[in-house]
Amino acid sequence: MDVVRAAFRAECARLTGILTQLDDADLDRPTTCPPWAVRDLIAHVRTGAGRLAGMLAAPAPPRAEVDAAGYFGAAKFTPEIDAARIDAARIDAARIDAARIDAARIDAARIDAARIDAARSEAGSSTAEPSEAAWIAGGGWDGVPVGRSTLPGEFEQSWRAADAAVAAAPPERVVRTRHGDAMRLTEFLRTRVVEVGVHGLDLAVALDRPPWLTPQAAAVIADLLTGGRPAPAGLCWDRLTLIRKTTGRAALTPAERAEIDAAGFRWLAFGR
Repeated sequence: MDVVRAAFRAECARLTGILTQLDDADLDRPTTCPPWAVRDLIAHVRTGAGRLAGMLAAPAPPRAEVDAAGYFGAAKFTPEIDAARIDAARIDAARIDAARIDAARIDAARIDAARIDAARSEAGSSTAEPSEAAWIAGGGWDGVPVGRSTLPGEFEQSWRAADAAVAAAPPERVVRTRHGDAMRLTEFLRTRVVEVGVHGLDLAVALDRPPWLTPQAAAVIADLLTGGRPAPAGLCWDRLTLIRKTTGRAALTPAERAEIDAAGFRWLAFGR
């Protein structure tokens, strides 16, 4: 659990830092997970990273039924399930974007309030009564609360809530996934490292940035993909290449496929 949780925290923290650097043009870029744009994929990752908070609040199943590798089964990625996943991410992204626009309105109002109050002060006017702009900036605009709600903020809030829930639970705790599977907490957390790490590779491609996969997450993901065995020496892959190749993010050559088949790698099914 300590190793997996450290990987989850490291990868989520790295992604949070990346998200703070993005602008609207970045968020509108297409991804290799169509029809999602960057903002949709981020919303999907946010949901996935935060799932454990709700799962740990629910009653524990009596026993585990699948492990992390079994979680990535073909049945989890039927057209119906994949369509629902796509729609959910796009709806969530739109909600977060609307909140971001409201936050920008409040920020603009705060600036106006400061200017108005500064002008009053210079003119010798009393500032005992707050200006209308100050009232708006304080949250009186159509009931919009003070504070910013952005993709980075929403993502960080979600993963930190999940991490806090994990810290408060015993590692042997069993949880039930949205697919109905019962899994040990540590095993499900491994799937969250995969979600954040592998989709981080997708985001890096969409944003034309070098991959930012952390060593901690790379180790956990590679271990899951290979069943804990080293990659065949003939492949000469580092962990990043292994993850890209075995998750379909980079094409396999015929020679590489032959090496993998001979080694008996456990392939996982990846949808979105």
